[in-house]
Amino acid sequence: MSFPFDCITNFIFFETEIVSADVILVPGASQPQLMEKAASLYQLGLAPYILPSGGATPRVENTEWEFLRNIGIAKGVPAEAILKENKAQNTFENARFSLEVLEETGIQPSKVILVCKTSHARRALLTYQTVFPKETVFFVSPVIDSTGITKENWFLSDDGVKRIMTEVEKIGKYFGRHIPNWIK
Repeated sequence: MSFPFDCITNFIFFETEIVSADVILVPGASQPQLMEKAASLYQLGLAPYILPSGGATPRVENTEWEFLRNIGIAKGVPAEAILKENKAQNTFENARFSLEVLEETGIQPSKVILVCKTSHARRALLTYQTVFPKETVFFVSPVIDSTGITKENWFLSDDGVKRIMTEVEKIGKYFGRHIPNWIK
């Protein structure tokens, strides 16, 4: 069935094919599903490193990074394969600080897998594309988080509509000022 808001669904809920990459990036979150997916991709040999990102937040005991790292280790990812970024407080900082960690580690990310929440996929991708070198290719592997919001059901609840329309608003607020830089 077709709806007038299908263009919103197709824009927000973004996913790509996943191929081997230099690193798996996980924008900070208190959702274990993100690191579980990253660990699964790591176990498949799709990247030699995982870089979860995130600082202190009341949603987890210490930092989002530590929360995610512990899940990765519990899922069999060696500690040395999990890089550290534990200061970020928002998606732009996740991207900026992650790039700094990669540069300090000597990793030149030409291909990156981005593991994020389904409802955050487009904004996360645009944010990382804004911060990372233009030649970096991103592969997006979204996961359904504890909200259960998907492209098939977001419009069936007031909470789903509110969350997705907030994402649409944030994209406009975050990226309107970047458009002139993207065309240069």
